[in-house]
Amino acid sequence: MALHQVRPRILGFISEDVSAWLVASLVLMAGLLLTGLLAWGTLNLFNQQLRQRFELQAEERYSRLQERFQDQEQRLDSLRRFFANSSGVSNSEFHGYTEALLRRTRAFAWAPRVFRDDRQPFEQQARAEVSGTYTIREQDEAGMLHPAIERDEYVPVLYVQSQPSYGSPLGLDLLSQPLRRVTLERARQRNALVVSQPVNLIGVDPAFSRGVVLAAPVSRHLAGEPFGYVVAAVSMRQLVADDLPAPGRDNLSMRVIDLSDGDHGEVLYETSDQPGKSDLAATRLLRLADRDFRVELRPSRLFLSSNHSSVTSLTVLGALLSLLLSALFYTLVSQRQRALALVEQRTRELRARESELRGTHGQLRGVLDAATQVAIIATDLRGVITTFNAGAEQMLGYRSCDVLQSMTLESLHVPRELQHRAAQLAARFGKPIPTCHAMLLEGGEQSGQQAREWTLVRRDGSHLTVNMLATPVLDEQGLWVGHLAICIDVTERKRVHEALAARDLLLKKLSAHVPGGIYQFKMDFNGGFSVIYASDGIRDIYELEPDVLVRHADAIFSRIHPSDSARVRASIRTSADTLSPWREEYRVQLPHRGLRWVRGEATPEQLPGGGVLWHGYISDISDLKRVEEELRALSVTDALTGIRNRRYFQERLTTEMTRVERGSGELTVVMLDIDHFKRINDQHGHAVGDRVLQAVCQRITQRLRRTDVFCRLGGEEFVVLCPDTDSESASTLALGLWDGLRSAPIDDVGIITASFGVAGWRAGEGADALLLRADAGVYAAKQAGRDRVEVQLA
Repeated sequence: MALHQVRPRILGFISEDVSAWLVASLVLMAGLLLTGLLAWGTLNLFNQQLRQRFELQAEERYSRLQERFQDQEQRLDSLRRFFANSSGVSNSEFHGYTEALLRRTRAFAWAPRVFRDDRQPFEQQARAEVSGTYTIREQDEAGMLHPAIERDEYVPVLYVQSQPSYGSPLGLDLLSQPLRRVTLERARQRNALVVSQPVNLIGVDPAFSRGVVLAAPVSRHLAGEPFGYVVAAVSMRQLVADDLPAPGRDNLSMRVIDLSDGDHGEVLYETSDQPGKSDLAATRLLRLADRDFRVELRPSRLFLSSNHSSVTSLTVLGALLSLLLSALFYTLVSQRQRALALVEQRTRELRARESELRGTHGQLRGVLDAATQVAIIATDLRGVITTFNAGAEQMLGYRSCDVLQSMTLESLHVPRELQHRAAQLAARFGKPIPTCHAMLLEGGEQSGQQAREWTLVRRDGSHLTVNMLATPVLDEQGLWVGHLAICIDVTERKRVHEALAARDLLLKKLSAHVPGGIYQFKMDFNGGFSVIYASDGIRDIYELEPDVLVRHADAIFSRIHPSDSARVRASIRTSADTLSPWREEYRVQLPHRGLRWVRGEATPEQLPGGGVLWHGYISDISDLKRVEEELRALSVTDALTGIRNRRYFQERLTTEMTRVERGSGELTVVMLDIDHFKRINDQHGHAVGDRVLQAVCQRITQRLRRTDVFCRLGGEEFVVLCPDTDSESASTLALGLWDGLRSAPIDDVGIITASFGVAGWRAGEGADALLLRADAGVYAAKQAGRDRVEVQLA
């Protein structure tokens, strides 16, 4: 019987060759069908639960209304029995009894029957007990009350207990109105509590005015004629809507309809919550005394929104899940089909490659023999050499026929080196390692095959240093069948490395004796900086290790003072653009030694790739800078008095003149000359004269402001430069200096005075003219008798 290949099936029954789109469509249809069934069942369940919730709330609402109707009947019947069982009820007794009954009722009233002949005595008694203006009244068409006309019988309201917003109908004859008269007649005939048709209650807010009147006859005997009536005025809105949820928060929309005029009666109350779109509804007749009221309930919008169905969400979710499941099946089926097709393609390619490998096997042998600079040696699992190419023959001096199947790779190594390596591996792995395996375990150290230097023994007994890479040889099934060693002669390379190491050592020794740092600094074509080389002297300059600078060149700029960083960077780029020598002095802020001055010099060199390489030297010049600062201070300081000299005054005056000529502020000069100073030198000697100059400078300095510049022009002449100061302020300052100078005598000399001249800068005036006017002020002070202050305005 012929054997046929059995094709696998998807899910056990779908053929592998079927279209992925067909499988995805079937899955999508099945998912949508299940989603529809589940949504239908969920919708039925939701509708059933929604109806149950509505019916429960409707039943609770009916029960509440029925209880309130019955409560009104019981309260009025209680009041009827109170009058029937009492020989007489006063106004205060009536109010005391009905005050507790007045809940959800607008008013309770007592109306006795009064005949024509008893009207006048009744009114007099009522005026004495109830109100001094009491009279039997009736209501006209406009709703106004006025004295009732003569009739055979009256039923006037005598006592009233009402809520604050209810008008007082005292004296109102209930028989004067048709609806109320019909209600009282019905109560008398039935001898029971009755309810009137809808009426407008007197004196009530229009929103609560529509209601009914409950009346009950009061008689001494069960079947006797009543001697009066107890009446309750009930606002249907107050009775029904009390304690209901606030508008917009009620779950039910309710209407209360009076059925006096048939099935389409008057709506006595309707909630403000509009009914929602639903088929749910409930209707029930509730009885109050002898009359039925129809109560209609429907679910409000709040009820429907708070009990929304999850069918839509379920349908959308089910549709999305079906779509995702169909997409997943499409992806799986299509990928499986592509994988099978790829496997068949790879199988055909592998068979073609196999035939090609057979043809190239001979070529590989030729390539091995052609590699005369590399020794390629293959062994079996025992280590016996099976391949020994021409490069190995040339490198080691053996012939291939003398080595194959007779020598091992271990025999080509120096035994002492193999033993040392085996001991290292044994200590690492915790177990003995044979020497024949020591050369083959290089890959176990760092999870990869790596080359290692070994010493091989040549045929003539000489030693040869090689870089050998030993790898396992696997067959087609992945089984380990031998080893392959590739050896490269590294004798010349080691000699070159040793020469380079000796040169590096020499360079390091030379740079160690140089007072500074030697470096190579590179800027790439994209503007990035890097340090190629840095000597140990760099450590003293930047307090950074040389290897840190090599890895992170930006660490240099973190040490440069922020005020100098931009200038240094700009000078480096200028040197790179023009290929001119770089030379710069700048400050560095070091963690331990603080602020230092350094000088850097370098020669640029254009690189083939577009970058620039500098060879330079950097040294610490902090001591030199300190000496320069000291010399600078000495050059601008008067040696005798310690204040600034003429040179500093000229430099500062030039700076301030430049500022005021740009229109920035004002400038004033105060010049002074010590009076009779030559006489002091002649009488007391030059030593005393020097001490007088020092004392004068000390007194003036104590009274100057921080912004003022005090200088000695020469001899006994001094000047004060006052930036941002007008002539008036400078004159005040000069007067203070004049007073402070002559305030106390100087030892061995007495009172010292001086002549002051003040001059303020004018627009367009030069420095010489300003000083000339100040000097003229001093001259004018001396001419006027000395010891004074003169201000030059012109």
